[in-house]
Amino acid sequence: MWALAMFDLPVKKKDERRIATRFRKHLLSKGFTMLQFSVYAKFCSSRDSATSVIGAIKTTLPEKGHVRIALVTDKQFGEMFVFEGMKQLNREERQEDAPQQLMLF
Repeated sequence: MWALAMFDLPVKKKDERRIATRFRKHLLSKGFTMLQFSVYAKFCSSRDSATSVIGAIKTTLPEKGHVRIALVTDKQFGEMFVFEGMKQLNREERQEDAPQQLMLF
């Protein structure tokens, strides 16, 4: 499953930009990848893992602005339409594939 963090934060003042940058860096430190300027994604191995990630994000929410977190299955995420200019990218051309999982017996 994938956790998608989407946000609109105020950035008109210097302190607002600092707060927004701190929030983005926090997402990156938690393993999120930037899909677009205010859309970040992280692969989670289970719903419990995703719930834990959401809890970590809640601890650093900025006082102002809007943050949304959506959970989508790997299949739904893989069926997303992605365009670069006029060209539609196929799954192999995209960079947000789920990390390789190791199976231990």
